[in-house]
Amino acid sequence: MKKKLSYSDAIKRLEEIVNSIESNELEIDELTHKIKEANDLIQLCTEKLTKVDQEVEKILLERKSIEE
Repeated sequence: MKKKLSYSDAIKRLEEIVNSIESNELEIDELTHKIKEANDLIQLCTEKLTKVDQEVEKILLERKSIEE
């Protein structure tokens, strides 16, 4: 991935890739490229979701300690 995408942009791109794969109009070399790109996008989304989950967990823990 050359540029950092937002989560929503990455999801949109994944949807485009899935649609192009489902259309059965891709050459085998292009299909390989699309699958690699999709894998990179999935990794990016997973990392973003993990980071957000950790941040939310931290906020919740901080709030809980303040309330106690």
